[in-house]
Amino acid sequence: MFSTATSYKNQHYSELKRKCLEDKELFEDPEFPITNASLFYRKPPPGMVEWKRPREISDGPHLFVEGISSHDLNQGLLGNCWFVAACSCLALKPDLWQKVIPDWKEQEWDSKHLENYAGIFHFQFWVFGEWVDVVVDDRLPSINGELIYCHSKVKNEFWSALLEKAYAKLSGCYESLDGGNTGDAVVDFSGAVAEAINLEAEAFHKDQGRMDKLFEDLFKVYDRDGIISCSIKASPSEIEARMACGLVKGHAYSVTSVKKVRLGHGLIAYFQNETIPLIRMRNPWGKIEWNGAWSDSSAEWKKVGSMERNKLGITVEDDGEFWMEFRDWCKYFTDADVCRLINTSLLTIDKTWNEVMILGSWTKNAEPLRNRCGGCMNHKHTFLQNPQYLFEVTKEVDEVLISLQQRDMKIHRRIGQGENLTIGFAVFKVELNRKYRMHDIITQLNVQTTTYINARTVFMRAMLPKGRYMIIPSTFKPETLGEFMLRVYTNVDSGCRELTEHQPRMTCWSKLTGYPVAVSQIYVHGAEGLENQDRTGGADPYVIVSCEGSSVRSTVKADTVKPVFDTRAIFYRKKPTKPITVEVWNSNAVKDQFLGQVVLTGSVKDSTNPQRLQLRKSGRAMADEMPGSITLRIVTSTELTDM
Repeated sequence: MFSTATSYKNQHYSELKRKCLEDKELFEDPEFPITNASLFYRKPPPGMVEWKRPREISDGPHLFVEGISSHDLNQGLLGNCWFVAACSCLALKPDLWQKVIPDWKEQEWDSKHLENYAGIFHFQFWVFGEWVDVVVDDRLPSINGELIYCHSKVKNEFWSALLEKAYAKLSGCYESLDGGNTGDAVVDFSGAVAEAINLEAEAFHKDQGRMDKLFEDLFKVYDRDGIISCSIKASPSEIEARMACGLVKGHAYSVTSVKKVRLGHGLIAYFQNETIPLIRMRNPWGKIEWNGAWSDSSAEWKKVGSMERNKLGITVEDDGEFWMEFRDWCKYFTDADVCRLINTSLLTIDKTWNEVMILGSWTKNAEPLRNRCGGCMNHKHTFLQNPQYLFEVTKEVDEVLISLQQRDMKIHRRIGQGENLTIGFAVFKVELNRKYRMHDIITQLNVQTTTYINARTVFMRAMLPKGRYMIIPSTFKPETLGEFMLRVYTNVDSGCRELTEHQPRMTCWSKLTGYPVAVSQIYVHGAEGLENQDRTGGADPYVIVSCEGSSVRSTVKADTVKPVFDTRAIFYRKKPTKPITVEVWNSNAVKDQFLGQVVLTGSVKDSTNPQRLQLRKSGRAMADEMPGSITLRIVTSTELTDM
């Protein structure tokens, strides 16, 4: 995941620091000057802002005081609880914060060698597929000598204020951080894959089975160093309004633990092995907590032995951190952001994923075959003009993670264009031999379509059977332009790639070897009444579809005489008078048995409706029937870009 970072604005930390030390000057960042433009674009802070260096704010400043902790942070004047919540999560993950805050020991103040301090710091963020190194000076906005934005509880600790400044520089100004998504900030800190879960719509608390599965999923994510945050929807008038239960609406909380807590006391607890799922959160304000069941001083904790309580670190103080029963969490919170750190390293005992990351864009062109901004599936005539990405599932069934992320728009807020595009994507099961762009949806199966939403990232997790698939990312409306990053994760290499060609290329050899004059798509649904091939009265059939020397083969359907093949093929035909053959075979350890075939002319005049055809013998006896029939559909066109 981690690699060499690109210098933002072409500012190189080591070079700038060396020059400052040589000139005996403290760094002043020309790319993020101490002006109002760096603070706001619309709403100024409530008072006279002075930019102060840490030494002007406190004695003995440090990057960290007694290490880094999720309890270090307080929010300040901005409505950026989402960013502070992400920082709280970051503080819990040493491998992550040491990447975001590189060379932290070298950046730390050295009270014995003040001559080595140059007033310059740098931080690294994962921006659209690459790590970016952002340099800042140490001048921080204050009013009456107090930091006005994100700051640490300890007055002489400055890591969070400096990190926020670097993020504000990346976003254009501090005000651009007013309102955002915790999951987006976590992705920028880690390169994680973000999944948004609508807890309100899913109503997990009403379904024990689904709720248990969600807990297990979140437990695994947290256990594998993933990051989770949550919030409660609010109308504009309810933003940061406190509810009777102590939770705050329109406010981001960081999840700091997911545990199955053992109930009971002493040895009885171990023998009974009764547990309850709990989840711990932190309010970025550093105060105001949940006051219901399992809150700091609630009676429920009497059910837990003292040793277990000590392990959990229960404290009865208003520090903003609290526990909830998982059912209550599902009931009261409306949204959660789950950020998975996907392991792609082969040098690990943990589950590893194969990753394909592709940058793309929605672009406009008057020529339909070159247009790449066709809108969602509601726009049938233009949807397939969007970018198309092909991938393979080579295992019998494989879990596939797909993330579509658009370029961050916060930097455009100052010119009134900071809103996310409404994006989503559809996944189709396509022909096993498709190599060119899809131009019509005939028998291809839409296996899943995401919700279209104006979020930075749209995520899908699916279990897909073996086959070839197409991802079509799009904006909701046609002719909406933008950039995106597509990430696809599978257990083994999926060969994910963009399809750019519309039909086979004409080459200098085409006159000799011939060039396709027709295209046929065939869909084999299944067969019925096949001849029994074993003692149990079943068979292990598969189907082969052949045309002009090329063929596709389905997977074997075990122990059935009524298989569903769900197999598609497409053929670009140089000699359309040659037939298409569909053969059914039985898989056998010694030798496969022929179960019958159908021969299709594949003429443009043939019916395009689904057909049930009798299986027949091959060769000279092909007029003779064999047990069983096959259901299929075939469509042929002389226009190669019809399919």
